[in-house]
This record gives sequence, C-alpha cells and structure tokens, in this order.
Amino acid sequence: MTDLARWTVKVTKETDIAVRSYLAEHGGKKGDLSKFIEHAVQKEVLRGTVHDIQERNADLPADEVQALIDEACDLGRAEFWRDRSS
Repeated sequence: MTDLARWTVKVTKETDIAVRSYLAEHGGKKGDLSKFIEHAVQKEVLRGTVHDIQERNADLPADEVQALIDEACDLGRAEFWRDRSS
C-alpha cells in the first residue's frame, strides 16, 4: 500500500464492536482494521464483477463459455511465464 487514501466511515456500534472483537480474537494489531476493510471491499468488488460477468454471459452455451475461459487462462499463463523469463 504505497498510495493511501484516508476514508471517514460510519458504522453501527454493533458492527464496530463485532469487527474489533473479531480482530482482537485473531491477534489483531495496529493497522489491521484498515487491512480488514480493504480486503472486504476488494472481495465485494470482485464478487460484483463476477456476478456482472455471469449475467452478461448467461445466454452463452456452456462449451463457448469454457472455450473463453480456456483462452483467457492460456493468455494469462503465457504472459506470466514471459514475464518470468525476462
């Protein structure tokens, strides 16, 4: 986290207690609340993105979806290994 943005958020007292208790029970340290929130936001954005993609592709045949997935994975692998060999 090099570039940081400061947020001011409001949550219910119950949510505050629940999150802080959870972090304390799991060995939370200073800064862990920010990390917890960032992780939760990233997770929710990813979940929403996946949902949008699933809706957009709902009418595609399963074999066509699988072919698109395979193609994307192949491209990702090729790029990953190309970057490693440089």
